[in-house]
Amino acid sequence: MFKNRIAIKLSSYFALALLVFSIIIGGVFLILFKNYTVELHKADLEKRAAGIAQTLSGFTSANNNGRQGGYGVYLRFIDDIAMTDVWIVDQNRDLITRGSGMGGMGKEYVYSDLPADADSVISEVFTGKTAFSEDFSTLLNAPTLTVGTPIITANGEITGVVLLHSPIDGINQAISDGLAALAISILAALLIAFSLSIGFSISFTRPLNRMKSTALLLADGDYTAQTQIQQNDEIGDLAITLDILSERLKQASQDSARLEQLRRDFVANISHELRTPITVIRGSLEALYDGVVTDPDQVKSYQQQIMFEALFLQRLVGDLLDLSRLQNTDFEIEKQEINMAEVIDDVTRSMTPIADDKGIRMEVIKDQSLEHIWGDYGRIRQMLMILLDNAVKFSPENGVVKLNLTNRVLSISDNGVGIAAENLPYIFNRFHKSRSEHNKSGTGLGLAIAKQIADRHDIDIEVESEPDVKTEFRLKF
Repeated sequence: MFKNRIAIKLSSYFALALLVFSIIIGGVFLILFKNYTVELHKADLEKRAAGIAQTLSGFTSANNNGRQGGYGVYLRFIDDIAMTDVWIVDQNRDLITRGSGMGGMGKEYVYSDLPADADSVISEVFTGKTAFSEDFSTLLNAPTLTVGTPIITANGEITGVVLLHSPIDGINQAISDGLAALAISILAALLIAFSLSIGFSISFTRPLNRMKSTALLLADGDYTAQTQIQQNDEIGDLAITLDILSERLKQASQDSARLEQLRRDFVANISHELRTPITVIRGSLEALYDGVVTDPDQVKSYQQQIMFEALFLQRLVGDLLDLSRLQNTDFEIEKQEINMAEVIDDVTRSMTPIADDKGIRMEVIKDQSLEHIWGDYGRIRQMLMILLDNAVKFSPENGVVKLNLTNRVLSISDNGVGIAAENLPYIFNRFHKSRSEHNKSGTGLGLAIAKQIADRHDIDIEVESEPDVKTEFRLKF
């Protein structure tokens, strides 16, 4: 729990927000509750004072001075009837009676003993209004709420004032009890809310901790790690992004491993391809230099072998340079508008002497569907020369090589030895070549170069072969 810092922060922030909210609500409640309680108490006092005033007005008559008969009895028990201190002031500002309760205490009061502001309250009541005051608190030695109500006779004459005094200790106690209940409620709500917020925060941070663990695994090189989080919110989106990153890192790792293996294979293949001609050249030169071979015919044969291997090396280096350039996306090829039919004518003219040496006949059929294409004339010619050279090389003597350009598709086919089905997926790989007698001079880079040229021109190459029957390369422009 203590390690889950986000959960602690979220819980603390939530509790703080709830506490501030509770303080505000408590303050508003205190003000409203106090005002409501005071107003309720005022209304009760006013109602009782009005009842007493109405009763007293009934006892007053033109022939009764207000101190005879039932009127006097009523005054003696008026505190008990009103359940509080009652003072009565007549028209002459004399205290006719005063309560025996908190305002009594066996002390006699006259009008002049009243507080200075009491006269304004009584004067307001003599105008026919009901007035409230807390100025009697000092006189009665206790916080007191006073209400004044006029005594009005049947003919509308105001004959006196009824003053009801009620201690406000009960009001304060009610307010204190209300605040205590509110404080207990707020405290209970805080405890419950804090507990719930801790639970919710832990639930909120659990997927974050899982994503952290996944990220650490990815950092350690375990690209199979997945969050396995499925939530329809921002955290779920982040988890999906992390899983996508994991997949891409895994794919990048596999690609890196594959490229590393290709690099090793390339180094091994190029080492092998270079070792053989260099060994032959060195052996032949040593034989000639040491005088081991002296016969003129043998010397010439050795020289021819050296020349053949040197030409092979030259071709291998040239092919490697071409392949390296074509694989480099920064290497720009010079494209221009060309006519494919003219390129085919150029290639067939160049290959005719080689084909004639084997008695191979070339049949060319071409339409005008590729009169205007955008490409590098030299590179496209190089691609066709590679394909056509292979077709001638692997064709039997007196065979036929066909070139057919129709509907933007150029096919080059022969009826030679063909390509085994298991080798078809690898024919465009570097240094993949047939080890037959037909391919002694091959470097294994020709088709790889042709494929790179096709890719740089957005040309699709398809191959179909049936051993000893037919091999066909189709170029789709």
